[in-house]
Amino acid sequence: MWDTAKDYRILIAMHARELFLRTVQTGSFRGNWNKKGAIEETKKMEPDLKSLLYCYLEGDALANCEDVDKLEDKAHRIIDFLGGEDWAHKFMNGAPKDEREKTEENIAKVRFFLDTILGLRSRFKFGPIDDPIIGIDVKVGEIMSVSKHPKADSLMICNVNLGKRALKVVTNDLTVKEGNRVGVSLLPPATFMEIVSEGMFLGMNGSILKEVQGELGQMHNGIPMESLNENKNMITKFLDN
Repeated sequence: MWDTAKDYRILIAMHARELFLRTVQTGSFRGNWNKKGAIEETKKMEPDLKSLLYCYLEGDALANCEDVDKLEDKAHRIIDFLGGEDWAHKFMNGAPKDEREKTEENIAKVRFFLDTILGLRSRFKFGPIDDPIIGIDVKVGEIMSVSKHPKADSLMICNVNLGKRALKVVTNDLTVKEGNRVGVSLLPPATFMEIVSEGMFLGMNGSILKEVQGELGQMHNGIPMESLNENKNMITKFLDN
């Protein structure tokens, strides 16, 4: 019997929910959106997550259970409360110049929460895995552009295509370039000297993986486990906070 009370996928989803609530309750998103509705719908996720925590199911039985259906339905309603599928663009367009950096950071936190909830089903299908990395999505991406960090010579800013969306990743690998095929873990966002990073590249021996195979935006099964070590540390740190 799989002990779902220790399942990293559920534990991270619970922490992501708390992160979202803190973000929307204390943030200052501008524009026409239903803040009260988003908060109330997120609070309603708590019994669904607790039910998963003690259901002791695994594999397809866990992936296809009613609680996952309920969480996905609530996540889609939250997107509607935020303003629809283009909610992030609306918030950025409505942010005053002096609030754009904080708004971008808050948008990244909201995206992490939604990615975590809406990706639960696919991660559950991997079966019982006792490893922190299973709690987040790891996807294949292609670097679209690279620029130097304006305040740190040792960092690069990469815009990464994940197929259905793009995201920004800050890396200390100075050899990264446009066209590299990379593995990206969708971690809780971090800010590096005013630049928000929405994930971390997979790497080993001091360099990121640059020839990752697979379809953009999908999870790739052939990634070396060693390349995930630093990502696991970040996940554990998130759960400890």
